[in-house]
Amino acid sequence: MFIPLRDENHLKSIPFQYVTVGLIAANVIVFILEVSGLSNAAVASFAVTPRELFGNTVLLAPSSFGEDSLPIGEQATLLTYMFFHADVFHLVGNMLFLWVFGDNVEDAMGHTRFLAFYLACGVFAGLFHAWMLPDSDLPLIGASGAVAGVIAAYLMLHPRVGVWVLAFKVIPLRITAGLALGVWIALQVVMVAMPDVGPVAWWAHIGGLIAGAVLILFMRRPGVPLFDRDVRLAS
Repeated sequence: MFIPLRDENHLKSIPFQYVTVGLIAANVIVFILEVSGLSNAAVASFAVTPRELFGNTVLLAPSSFGEDSLPIGEQATLLTYMFFHADVFHLVGNMLFLWVFGDNVEDAMGHTRFLAFYLACGVFAGLFHAWMLPDSDLPLIGASGAVAGVIAAYLMLHPRVGVWVLAFKVIPLRITAGLALGVWIALQVVMVAMPDVGPVAWWAHIGGLIAGAVLILFMRRPGVPLFDRDVRLAS
């Protein structure tokens, strides 16, 4: 419903969002390699497949998606899956949210803790998806779960900050982050309640949101307030 363009939230503690940019670069590089010749079976080797994740306890056992599959351990896919994407729209959507909101979460944590936070959100999102759909044979890829963690953290840090978005993909609006991200989160909850959730990994989004909301409480810098407390914002 809302496509984020930019926020009005300057960095306070770091000079530049090196980890955010590095993660975007890593995702883009992996996607270029992905479309440059990797087969579907090879990509699926890096994906989280719930049935394989919970049914395979041997590290570095090969995937079962075909002769082009690679010997990636199922436990390792909890990290690798978040750097692969189904198509360019999947990639751009995730990276746009990471670009707009990741810098301020990185600012609130510092570089090292933000990288750990991002990866932890992605791992938990993959696990949560697998827990909710343990018999699924569909491979899970994409940074959506990790990015959902960033969204939850940003919402808890800066709900009152102004954000420019495209509403319905065409109408530019300036609204609060609380409204923009709150609508996005509400959509995830509605979609998991639908009888047919389709190919989108809505449970991974929910898992990432849970992880981000919990981890921001402990991983933000000392003295960084939640919910824009004690912060003056321009109207």
